[in-house]
Amino acid sequence: MSDVNARIGEIVNNNDIVLFMKGTPLFPQCGFSSRAVAILEHLGVAYESVDVLQDMDIRQGIKSFSEWPTIPQLYVKGEFVGGSDIMMEMFEAGELHQMMTDAGIAAQG
Repeated sequence: MSDVNARIGEIVNNNDIVLFMKGTPLFPQCGFSSRAVAILEHLGVAYESVDVLQDMDIRQGIKSFSEWPTIPQLYVKGEFVGGSDIMMEMFEAGELHQMMTDAGIAAQG
């Protein structure tokens, strides 16, 4: 499991925004992942996505890495933010946009 944690840690730490999701941004494989992608697309930020359906080690490992039981999972600047429900609440309150701004992540022109 430590090898998986190291792989996940590398992905999280080498990208400003990472979304661990089911499917891809073009073809999300669940409603929650689709919602998470829609929020990030609306914010206009560049992000890395990881399709947990393609790697069972990552799919299980991400849950222990974050101590969060569900997917999708969003990380910003190495920090776990939450799943799609938390993302939606933060987005609606303007907190997610503020988090991106505070982290120095600008929307793509």
